[in-house]
Amino acid sequence: MEKEQQDRKKFNENLQAMRETYSEQVVDTLSSMDHNVLDLDLTAELLRYISLQKPEGAILVFLPGWDQISKLHDKLTSQTLFSEERFIIIPLHSMMPTINQRQVFEHPLPGVRKIIIATNIAETSITIDDVVYVVNLGRVKETNFDVANNIRTMKAEWVSKASAHQRRGRAGRVQDGECFHVYSQLKASEMVEYQLPEIKRTPLEELCLNIKTLKLGSVHPFISKAMETPDIRAIELAISSLKQMRAFDDNEDLTALGYHLSRLPVEPRIGKMMLFGAMFCCLDPILTIAASLSWKDPFYIPLGKEKLADERRRVLSNNTRSDHLMLANAMSGWEDAKEHRGEGSYCWQNFMSSNILGMLSKMKGQFCDVLHRLRFVSDRSPKHIDANRNSENEQLLKAVLCAGLYPKVAHVDKVPFNRKTGQNRPPRLSTPEDGRVQIHPKSVNANETTFSSKWLLYHLKLKSTSVFLHDTTMVEPYPLIFCGGKISWDDDQGHETVFVDDHIKFHCSQETAHLVIKLREELDRVMEQKITNPGPTNWSPASHEGRVMRAIIDILVMQSRDTYDNDDDQGFVHSGRGNNRHGGNDDDDDDCYDDGAGGAGGGRQYGRSGNRYNNDDRPGSSHWRPDSHRRRIQGNQHQGFWTQK
Repeated sequence: MEKEQQDRKKFNENLQAMRETYSEQVVDTLSSMDHNVLDLDLTAELLRYISLQKPEGAILVFLPGWDQISKLHDKLTSQTLFSEERFIIIPLHSMMPTINQRQVFEHPLPGVRKIIIATNIAETSITIDDVVYVVNLGRVKETNFDVANNIRTMKAEWVSKASAHQRRGRAGRVQDGECFHVYSQLKASEMVEYQLPEIKRTPLEELCLNIKTLKLGSVHPFISKAMETPDIRAIELAISSLKQMRAFDDNEDLTALGYHLSRLPVEPRIGKMMLFGAMFCCLDPILTIAASLSWKDPFYIPLGKEKLADERRRVLSNNTRSDHLMLANAMSGWEDAKEHRGEGSYCWQNFMSSNILGMLSKMKGQFCDVLHRLRFVSDRSPKHIDANRNSENEQLLKAVLCAGLYPKVAHVDKVPFNRKTGQNRPPRLSTPEDGRVQIHPKSVNANETTFSSKWLLYHLKLKSTSVFLHDTTMVEPYPLIFCGGKISWDDDQGHETVFVDDHIKFHCSQETAHLVIKLREELDRVMEQKITNPGPTNWSPASHEGRVMRAIIDILVMQSRDTYDNDDDQGFVHSGRGNNRHGGNDDDDDDCYDDGAGGAGGGRQYGRSGNRYNNDDRPGSSHWRPDSHRRRIQGNQHQGFWTQK
């Protein structure tokens, strides 16, 4: 908002200065123009003009993103002038199939003109030697960091003067060329000289971690020496985040966990997820997810087949309600197909890039090698049997995801029901810091209308036209309790409210609350010991760490099998421990609400309450054993074990 106000002020000042040179009519016209609108109709007319009036030569059009590329492509292909006999129109985007992009470098037959519609990928990454004409709309999709709201943003920004110069240079690399700028000279004069430095437009967790690892002193003084100093709030947010994940202690010193995270070539949260995957022996799928989140997913979007590609991803998710587990399934399927020489067919059917899958596989090997050197695994292979004894356990994988991604959690507030169609609509979500958020259309959960749990993990949250969660995983309460933030409880007439970081709450019996809290304490102690003294997990019956971790796994699995209720009183607590939570007013007259977010088969209960037990058998007592949870969480089916209130 502050940047927009500054830009507007500068624009008005320049506009006034132009009155000395240009007529009032010209200045008034410039003043009334909406310079932020991308005029694709004008762009299509310009391409028509070049095609009819200019000599032969390829045309390179710079647009900010996929939506604009797709729309311009449709505009051109719908006109008889741009027929396939006379034109080759090639969209160029990182999500396009590699086989299509190879056409970019091929010279067309005589009498055929090539038009490439590209993002800034064609600005510096590649050189197309037969381009004679460049059409520059002056925009680029850029990711920034909104410090005030602690969120990444992505929107079409004006390019810098340096980028505009670079784009102009794409014309006529081997012969004379022309560049057409589809924006005013006034706007060109207002462009910044260079793009904002990365240190000022990205979160700083990795930088802060490296500063402490290299023993360069306190974070604030060191960063203040940078040529381009980031906002102090960005530094404070990074430090707070590292403290929350226990990479920094209260004095901003590096912990044992922070030391290990600094050795992993990924952002800290993904690194923590990898460590938990190694310790819980579900390594291979977690490394797949880590590699994809760190770089890119293997899917491409073929022009005109977007819905079909979305459907294939949903099929690969296998009803897990998880983009992350979908990635693991996709990689596993590719590996199986490769063994049976069906790699090409598999990738074609699922709109995947074999090259990217190969790179992700290599990244997994590199990650595992680092974990081996840190002594968390006994072998350098991600597929070693000892490191994957629990890799088929879906609920454990979600808990490990929670260990890394928390506190990136959204709440399913309501499931809107349309009376006119008789069908549910996609659910309404919120986060404590953003209020209303949406699942990105690319997610496998984008069009889901039923969720058996009211909680979704996410990794990437971007603000564009709305706040979108780009990758989501539905998660049950137990992963949040065992692998989330700090837990506490309040007693209310024989029942307990269990809080995770004071803003996520669950209701249960006193016995259940005491059991899971003690189990969480045991798990924290085991994890702390394993982080301090790394080594492969000992799963033998005589091992304390093995018993504790098996107890956690058993509870996770049992919760997923049992039925549970989704009462509407569970959610985020805004402040203190009241009952307030985020949720918007319903402004649609044709909506009503289905209070249950459960599956089509009816409501489910989060497990069941256990039999009574005496104090000597409780966790923490001399007679308590971690595997004794089994007889407590089975039994009376008339008492709700977890009630989402």
